[in-house]
Amino acid sequence: MASIMDGERQFHIRAKAGEVGRYVILPGDPGRVPKIAALLENAVQIAQNREYNLYTGTLCGEKVSVCSTGIGGPSAAIAAEELIKCGADTLLRIGTSGGIKLDVTGGDLCIASAAVRGEGTSREYLPEGYPAAADYQVVSALAQSAAELCDGSFGNSYHVGVVHSKDSFYGEVEPQNSAVAKKLADNWEGYKACGCLTSEMECAAIFSVGLLRGARCGAVLTALWNVERSNAGLPDNITDDSSRAIQCVIGAVKKLIEQDKAQK
Repeated sequence: MASIMDGERQFHIRAKAGEVGRYVILPGDPGRVPKIAALLENAVQIAQNREYNLYTGTLCGEKVSVCSTGIGGPSAAIAAEELIKCGADTLLRIGTSGGIKLDVTGGDLCIASAAVRGEGTSREYLPEGYPAAADYQVVSALAQSAAELCDGSFGNSYHVGVVHSKDSFYGEVEPQNSAVAKKLADNWEGYKACGCLTSEMECAAIFSVGLLRGARCGAVLTALWNVERSNAGLPDNITDDSSRAIQCVIGAVKKLIEQDKAQK
């Protein structure tokens, strides 16, 4: 029976096996892909379709790809699924977020050890109650890379821990305008009490796909700001600079390549 999935190329990312590296960096923003790809050797654009902009080059002699995921869990899960079908087995999200824990200031790097499943996509991959956890090797590589880049000063620190994934950006920044404002506020207070680092929109979906498909996943997020610090009258930074997170993820991929070669 004929299907839209029958083509040689993946339906959404428009790539095929052999065009995607084992290691893939996943920014949300398609416009950020060329900036990251410029740090690879001999990177070329493979395809661009909808929110998916895909480049492949090399690092340390290994094929590495960069593919945007767009905003939110559904599009991120599609990218992860199709990249894995093309041969990827290590996916590293790089993105932005809004700080929750008071220790996190704007500009800090947050490395996700797991993600709160506050979105809907993960429900179609994992049983209820199963955690959306990152891979230990990937988390460790990201943390080592961050430690080399961050000096611990205000807005230049790194944190490792649980992050919050959601479906609604405005559910975070303007929860009072929701018909379920009390539920959102109660959940948020719970995340704060448990030390959740920061809030974003894709980690839970990507980690869930990786867990089910046997791919290693992790994420490094730049905290753009921390509304909880502002609410508490504490100083904070506001930034849109992701350059240190980009350096962090490139460094982590290099470490993973070195480790994987040593294990052969």
